[in-house]
Amino acid sequence: MADLKLHVNGAEMQTQAAEDEPLLWVLRNRLGLTGTKYGCGEGQCGACTVLLDGKATRSCLTPASAAVDAKITTIEGLEQQGRLTAVQQAFLEEGAMQCGYCTSGMVMAATALLREHAHPSEEQVMEAMNGNMCRCGTYPRIAAAIRRAAWGTVEKKGAAYARG
Repeated sequence: MADLKLHVNGAEMQTQAAEDEPLLWVLRNRLGLTGTKYGCGEGQCGACTVLLDGKATRSCLTPASAAVDAKITTIEGLEQQGRLTAVQQAFLEEGAMQCGYCTSGMVMAATALLREHAHPSEEQVMEAMNGNMCRCGTYPRIAAAIRRAAWGTVEKKGAAYARG
């Protein structure tokens, strides 16, 4: 076990973990941040996506020790002073979730995309969201939510992305 000092959601947090322990388990089991979900454990589904220095990162594949010097943002760290981000609000308005299991990973991936490209093309949306699995199949509503967050309304962009 090693002492780890992590910068999570704007706060410095200390914990002990094995150096190869996945960041996902440190966030959930040691720090109590359960919004980040375990899906496949292989980095294929996107349920465990967090932001590491603003980039969408699969926390199930990232050793916690590799995140020591990074700014980690989980779904719990997005809202500020009780206000949802544009992405979170758009997901609600578009009904872009059914069971909700994939939602935190989807929101985190969309947040990273919109921070890099404020008004992404359909191709950029598809590329950024590729690998984020929704077992309920709400892909059209997820794409609409991303367009709403980027453009303010879904009518300003074209067709929804589909998993390919």
